[in-house]
Parts: sequence; structure tokens; C-alpha cells
Amino acid sequence: MTTSTQRADRTPAVLVLEDGRIFRGRAYGAVGETFGEAVFSTGMSGYQETLTDPSYHRQVVVMTAPHIGNTGVNDEDPESSRIWVAGYVVRDPARVSSNWRARRTLDEELVNQGVVGISGIDTRALTRHLRERGAMRVGIFSGAGIGTDADLLAKVLQAPEMKGADLSAEVATKESYIVPAIGTKRFTVAAIDLGIKAMTPQRMAERGIEVHVLPATATVEDVYAVAPDGVFFSNGPGDPATADHPVAVMRGVLERKTPLFGICFGNQILGRALGFGTYKLKYGHRGINQPVQDRTTGKVEVTAHNHGFAVDAPLDTVSDTPYGRAEVSHVCLNDNVVEGLHLLDQLAFSVQYHPEAAAGPHDAAYLFDRFVSLMEGQRA
Repeated sequence: MTTSTQRADRTPAVLVLEDGRIFRGRAYGAVGETFGEAVFSTGMSGYQETLTDPSYHRQVVVMTAPHIGNTGVNDEDPESSRIWVAGYVVRDPARVSSNWRARRTLDEELVNQGVVGISGIDTRALTRHLRERGAMRVGIFSGAGIGTDADLLAKVLQAPEMKGADLSAEVATKESYIVPAIGTKRFTVAAIDLGIKAMTPQRMAERGIEVHVLPATATVEDVYAVAPDGVFFSNGPGDPATADHPVAVMRGVLERKTPLFGICFGNQILGRALGFGTYKLKYGHRGINQPVQDRTTGKVEVTAHNHGFAVDAPLDTVSDTPYGRAEVSHVCLNDNVVEGLHLLDQLAFSVQYHPEAAAGPHDAAYLFDRFVSLMEGQRA
């Protein structure tokens, strides 16, 4: 990524997809060039949480909601210490931000962090194109002397693809840290950071859990050095087919029969640990309005998603695995993609979506209570 911290104002910008389609608009955020996988998010709110979600590392996010930036940027809602998206695409950026917590505009934050974006393009047409052709590599270019369309396309085609990308260690913490329990401490959880969002250990802390957040490179020995009552595997970016180390750690936890909970990337890691495959979705699920059915209760939830890969497991069959029987516990009602797994013979489950749900919805918050119940059962 090459950027300039100058304000974009009316600087022309060009978005080039790897199949040759081009959109022309105005620079938004930093001026320069950037590359990534073009994906779209259907959320109408929570753009600050989206930008700072490590799962979006190396992705250029297209917002389907046309008007972005109304509430500016505050210092309370970031899900990590920085913006992770590789680029940002909006149709109609807010000219003025207005919120009692706002400290600066979204445009200013993008400039400050060197995030190249584009505005003023037909994001509906771009989204329809990605739905029909699939997520693909993209480049955004702005400023003087950017070159011909052919030059820009050649640069896009040299960018790495998301399939086969091993990214979790790039976004995870390098050093372990502790999020203390709020109120009386009830349990200790070892959380493997594969790209964890800040709200996730917060949701556990609210339930009396002391969370030891460990790097993606943590070993089984590192996990059990904290004497955990439960183990958690977080969300994160990249292709789960490359995540051999987290899979090995997951299997070590399953062998010891410690209560286990995984979300998003953690769901894919559990799938691989059980012997299932994973595959790349055509354009993925991203946003805060995805309908999922919890098959264990029959309840339908509106959920927050950010994933481009999924677990390849049979929907209507109980599968035998090296760790006991397993089945699909949750399914997306839009396309029947696997959205959760659980083991029938030990205390382990996972979901593909985000139950911490910042900035919402909160239908799936009960999953943290389910994790607590597993640890209570194991202790009893």
C-alpha cells in the first residue's frame, strides 16, 4: 500500500477489479494506491467496528449502505488498535459528522491511518458485480500520474489472492495479556488470538471470566500454563486451509476434553480439527443482518458475519470424528452454509458468526452463557 496523508477533497480516484471492470470516483481518506480482496458489507451501522476488525486484513470493503460517516469516529468503539481494512469504498460520504461521542470525522481517521478509499461510485452496481462474479482482487488508485488503465490492471493481477493466505499471525497479539473478570472471578479462559475483537474478551469478563489472551503462535503447553477452565479460539483473517498450527492446538485441547468455544475462524479451525474440509465462498457473508437458525433450539437469530470461507460438513448427518460424534448446530437460512458445530460426546462447540456483536445485533449473546454452562458442568 502506498499512501499520502494529504486530504483527498476532489482528487480523482479509480477502482480496478481483476476482471477488468473499472469504476471512477473521488478519493476518500488517504491518497495513493492499495490492493486487496474486494468484498461487500451489508451493515447499515457499525462502520467503525468493521474498519477495526482484524478479520478484514487485506480486504477492500465496499459498503452497500449508501451514506457512511454520519456519526464520525470516537475513541470507545474500535475493536483493535488500528484500522485493518486494506481499502474503503463508499457511495456518499457524510459531509458533516454529528454525535456526542465523535472526536473526528471518518475521512480524517482514514487519512490519519493512511487508508486509501474511493467515494462517489455506484456501489450498488459494484456489489451486484461481486455477487455475480465473486469476490476478487482489486486496486484503488488516486493522485497524480497513476498510469493507464492497463497499467493499473497489471498491478492488480500481481497482488496476492486470499485463497491460500496465512494471515492470523500478522494481526494477532505478539505478547500475552489478561482481561480481568468484572466482579467476582468465576473462571479462567485461555483465548487464542487469531484476530480477536476487543469486545469478545469484554463479553466474557462481564460473566466473571478472567481471559488470558494468547498469541496465534501459542502452543498447547502455553494454553495449559494458565490452568484454564475453558479454551476459546477467536475470529481472524485468511484461508483456514493454511492454519495448521491452530488446528494442532485445537486437537490438543480436544484430547484433554477441556470446554471449548470457537467463533468465525475458530469455527473453521474446529471443523478442520474434526476432519472436515473448508472451502471459499463465492462472495462470503459480511454485515449485521444475516439470518441463522440454531438447530439445537429451533430459534432464528439475526447475526453479525464476516467470513469468506466455510466448513464443508454434512447438514443432516451426525458424523463420527476422532473426538466423538459431531453435528452441524447452526445453518444460514439464506444459503444453507454451515454456521456452527458441536460435539455430542464432549464439551465443545463453535459458531461461524460474531456473538459479541458490536455494534449489534445481540441475538446471539447467549452463546457466551452457553460457554459458561459448559465450564460449570465440567467443574461439577
